[in-house]
Amino acid sequence: MRKKKGAMMRGSLLGRRTATRLRQVAISAVKSAKIKLLLCCCVLFTFFATRTTPFLGWADHADSLNSFSGSRLYYRRGYALLINTWKRNDLLKQSISHYTSCRGLDSIRIVWSEPNPPSDNLVKFLTQVVQSNSRDGRQIELKFDIHEEDSLNNRFKELKDLKTDAVLSIDDDIIFPCSTVEFAFSVWRTAPNAMVGWVPRMHWIEKLNGNAGRYIYGGWWSVWWTGTYSMVLSKAAFFHKKYLSLYTNEMPASIREYVAKNRNCEDIAMSFLVANATGASPIWVKGPVLVVLLRLVPVSLPRSL
Repeated sequence: MRKKKGAMMRGSLLGRRTATRLRQVAISAVKSAKIKLLLCCCVLFTFFATRTTPFLGWADHADSLNSFSGSRLYYRRGYALLINTWKRNDLLKQSISHYTSCRGLDSIRIVWSEPNPPSDNLVKFLTQVVQSNSRDGRQIELKFDIHEEDSLNNRFKELKDLKTDAVLSIDDDIIFPCSTVEFAFSVWRTAPNAMVGWVPRMHWIEKLNGNAGRYIYGGWWSVWWTGTYSMVLSKAAFFHKKYLSLYTNEMPASIREYVAKNRNCEDIAMSFLVANATGASPIWVKGPVLVVLLRLVPVSLPRSL
């Protein structure tokens, strides 16, 4: 009798263990299915989000793109640093001092929209920095592009005298290690029609009453939460110089007027321009930022400056 009861208890315990195990397997399978479904949704969302629709009158300009590139896209080695600044000479000095040490840098173009021209001391300091880092036969060109009008559109004005096809658009308060910059440049060289950058963002269309809808802009937390993105910002990105011409000459005037009036959104406009001109997705590259707020970092300068 005791043996029978013991066998029944063992059988009952075994049955409970089996049932528990089966439940665990089922829960695991459900979780796995949910994860797969979520990943699938992310992939689909990325596909549809990056296929950007015409934006405020900007239509598909593939023909304009082809007029620049022809059947094949050629590019010279190296890149031009296109840096936007505004009354932050301390930041500009530190940025130029850093990026002139990057081996792929060919030239520096400073977008200057201040009411007064750059001081002689500033020009002298930056010239000395460039000369001190122009070694091994490499001559880095430094030029201020001075604009009378104070507009964020100035950062994408056409530059017809650039020697390189690659442009690194950067704000004066962001510094990436040279190794990170060179990696992003190597990525851009594999897809020179695309925009390659470090600052991802996303957008989507929110449906309103009826068939109307509006664009919603999501910051970094939207990218982190959804695991996807639909644009990279031009505050830190590589793109081909031809997009400067498209922005200046073929972007709808209403978009440039909006940027000038609101002093914002020029980076979104450039990202949409590239997407509509190519139909291609942007490329997000990751990398550490050495300094974000350079105002907090002391800089050692000659007393005369």
